[in-house]
Amino acid sequence: MIGIPLGLLYANASEWLIHKYVLHERGRKKGGFWQFHWVEHHRNVRLHGHLDPEYARPVFGWHAQGKEALMLTLGAAAHLPLFPVAPFFTATVVWSAFDYYRKHKRSHEDAEWARENLPWHYDHHMGPDQDKNWCVTHPWFDVLMGTRVPYVGTARELADRERNRRAIERRAQRQAEAAAREQDGALAGVDADGADPAAA
Repeated sequence: MIGIPLGLLYANASEWLIHKYVLHERGRKKGGFWQFHWVEHHRNVRLHGHLDPEYARPVFGWHAQGKEALMLTLGAAAHLPLFPVAPFFTATVVWSAFDYYRKHKRSHEDAEWARENLPWHYDHHMGPDQDKNWCVTHPWFDVLMGTRVPYVGTARELADRERNRRAIERRAQRQAEAAAREQDGALAGVDADGADPAAA
């Protein structure tokens, strides 16, 4: 049974290490496999107030969500040979990979849920320093390593949320105006008797 707490600690340490040294350090290198995290995921989340539209897509595909799921599956599978000698540890590591994916996905589909239930992960994306708060499922190793920096509920976060809300509203308004102009342009292309000159 000692394998369960050891597996949880190991999984949390792995989150911290992989997020910091692989997804961020390697993820910032242009053209590399890992850039999906920094270039795609972080950009999307900042643009959409912690939401990532990629998570609305099916998981199967060569995009950020699909690559994340693939890496978690391969990481969990790599531990399966340990099952005969450490069944509780191995089962906990496999469960932790699933739990990571489930919580991470939900946090980027429901920003308010993330802010309330995973504030350390919300802080990672929306706080002023995206190189802090590396853990997703639990903040244990961030606390241990001194990288847990609270942001949710601070005066800065409240001001940033208001600014982000206004920016999202302005973006939506510009998109609506562009769509209206496009529709007006399409209607202008129809001549007086209702025939579309482009169709002739």
